[in-house]
Amino acid sequence: MMTGLKVAVIGGGSSYTPELIEGFIKKAMEIPISEIYLVDVEQGREKLEIVGNLARRMVEKAGLDIKINLTLERKEAIDGADFVITQFRVGGIDARIRDEKIPLKYNVIGQETTGPGGFAKALRTIPVILEICKDIEELSPDAWLINFTNPSGIITETVLKHTKVKVVGLCNVPVNMIHHVAKACRVEMERIYIQFAGLNHLVWGLRVYLDGEDITKKLIEQLSSESMTIKNIPGFEWDKDFIKSLGMLPCPYHRYYYMMDKMLEEEKRQAANEGTRGEVVKKVEQELFELYRNPELAEKPPQLEKRGGALYSYAACNLISSIVNNKKDIQVVDVKNDGAILDLPENVVIETNCVIDKNGAHPLSVGRVPARIRGLMQVVKAYEELTIEAGVYGDYNAALQALTIHPLVPSAEVAKKILDDILNENKEYLPQFFKS
Repeated sequence: MMTGLKVAVIGGGSSYTPELIEGFIKKAMEIPISEIYLVDVEQGREKLEIVGNLARRMVEKAGLDIKINLTLERKEAIDGADFVITQFRVGGIDARIRDEKIPLKYNVIGQETTGPGGFAKALRTIPVILEICKDIEELSPDAWLINFTNPSGIITETVLKHTKVKVVGLCNVPVNMIHHVAKACRVEMERIYIQFAGLNHLVWGLRVYLDGEDITKKLIEQLSSESMTIKNIPGFEWDKDFIKSLGMLPCPYHRYYYMMDKMLEEEKRQAANEGTRGEVVKKVEQELFELYRNPELAEKPPQLEKRGGALYSYAACNLISSIVNNKKDIQVVDVKNDGAILDLPENVVIETNCVIDKNGAHPLSVGRVPARIRGLMQVVKAYEELTIEAGVYGDYNAALQALTIHPLVPSAEVAKKILDDILNENKEYLPQFFKS
């Protein structure tokens, strides 16, 4: 077993960090960490101090000998690290709010990771993740990169295609789906197994098992009354006939595709009243950081649940523990396809069940997927491939094609208007498009 681990958290000033620290505390016997580096950029200095001090109080209260270091020097954090966790947001919450508002202007869904909003976020994030990977290649070539930065599938695929870094992408959606099913069945999560196949934020539960027994059909009967969503997505109920015809478990993000009209109307209503989801999150974050400042607080406050990152640390710490301890257990992560889903290219990233050991994640074979989900999956994957091309090379043509083929964008004309607005409003974060 690896001991005396060094973990670097990029985006350490995030409001999610206490969730991660809580996970490390709970798994201290399995993940022997000696130091954690929380790193952020100059604009995040104040948040980093607040979160870092809370992290120190949490570790102290738990009686653990883990040194928490706070730094704005990314290289110092990465140098000699065993694990690098990425959870950063280029441009902060204000950039997210713009990502939501630009598409809405053209009557298109504006969402943080799906559609044009996720596209804009990817373009801003790609140059930064490539810089981080350069540092890892130079300073810690054996380190594992655990990527949580959204859109997680696109960012993970960028790393796989354009760097030598060992990477596994992670999302809390599958683990939340398992949690919802366990709750609906009134059993512990460990007793539920879901066969997942698809992409990040576009993953389906093909089969659901309770203690090894296939309960998919029974669960689908129940599903239209169980809304099954996460904090940041409106929980509209599924149409009974639609779910029956689908015959599998959609993820919460599927509402954007399968209920596009309803979701767009709800987004417009929210934007006109309480504000876009980003504006709501900005207020939630302000409240959280006020709580985090309290020198008496030495645990993750329950209010963090409102932020939408439930079970984030559960997923991250299980993954790290399985790599450290060579567990060979099964978890759902974002990984290179390598022929697991025969309907997609081998070199792209998929989200599916994988065996996790000291060499990373090994996808279990899915074979071909049913025609009723194949088309949507292939189109969104093509969009992701084009987005990576656009983000890495600053290729306007690839960017325009990516947005045009995305199922949430109605036409090439609308795609072009949205793209031009995105480029215009994100100039300072898109060096690949604006080379001097």
